[in-house]
Amino acid sequence: MSADETERAAGTSLLPNPAGTAPLSALARLAQTARDYAAARSSDNTRKAYASDWAQFARWCRRKGFDSHDPRPEIVGLFLAASASGDGMPKAAVSTIERRLAAITTTYASAGTPLPRQDRHIADVMAGIRRQHARPPRQKEALLAEDILAMIATLPQNLRGYRDRAILLIGFAGGLRRSEITGLDCGPEQTGDSGGWIEIVAEGVLLSIRGKTGWRQIEIGRGSSERSCPVHALETWLKLARIMHGPVFRRVREKNGGVGAERLDDKHIARLVKQAALAAGIRSDLPEKDRAALFGGHSLRAGLASSAEVDEADAQRQLGHASAEMTRRYQRRRERFRVNLTKAAGL
Repeated sequence: MSADETERAAGTSLLPNPAGTAPLSALARLAQTARDYAAARSSDNTRKAYASDWAQFARWCRRKGFDSHDPRPEIVGLFLAASASGDGMPKAAVSTIERRLAAITTTYASAGTPLPRQDRHIADVMAGIRRQHARPPRQKEALLAEDILAMIATLPQNLRGYRDRAILLIGFAGGLRRSEITGLDCGPEQTGDSGGWIEIVAEGVLLSIRGKTGWRQIEIGRGSSERSCPVHALETWLKLARIMHGPVFRRVREKNGGVGAERLDDKHIARLVKQAALAAGIRSDLPEKDRAALFGGHSLRAGLASSAEVDEADAQRQLGHASAEMTRRYQRRRERFRVNLTKAAGL
């Protein structure tokens, strides 16, 4: 059967009535649209991580002689145990194992063969893994305002430097995630992969952001000087890069220094934060290998939450957190020893 015949056959199977009048090509387009919407239920990073996790599970099954397409809790339980113990593979953190289980569960569900996660072969193994191997979460170091100023001072005076300066200041002042920074467009409905857009006004810039908890609007006011103003940095980048439509943050070509049309990858944010923090000598009291592990994209969000002396509800709204408890986790330095229960108890 040819590819065209296969497509026609698939389209025919979707018809509610073999004598239906809807063209098969229209049904094929609608089926593709439905698949696109289904794929959009999760972020690109989540889909990539799940695909990698499933591929690892499938390879492990082949080595052990199991069928990865058979959703047997006993097999999944053995894989989880191997991941935690390092039996035939590197030991994985509990958070990684939980993500692998989510990837396996999602893949089976999408194939119409759901995995019974509450089966004792899975539930009991995961409970034991959490009990024996769980560790406190590794949080990225919060970068405060003075750290950000020291970091932007290390950037070159060229297009790439102006772009990265705007990224650091906007990311910090907005408390943005990596994907929220790189997902920005110059206006609404300009690209298919947009995660939000900007609107520059007299008082500052308004960001409409589609985050993990839905849409939210973020206000970033102008700073006390051009050196520290995120809005001025953004305006400078857009003007020098001649960007008026489409993605705000883009690649700068290596050869001629021009600006490309493609959106910047969000991994650049993590690399930029790490490199600029090291160049600025932040946490120089630690060995360089330890310092490098401290910083990442979340350092900007944690820095805003730790720096801004505002009501908790305002910080929660800016960061887009579903709960105040999550916001408190980001207030790294600010909350330490704020309340001294030892003295309050009379000691």
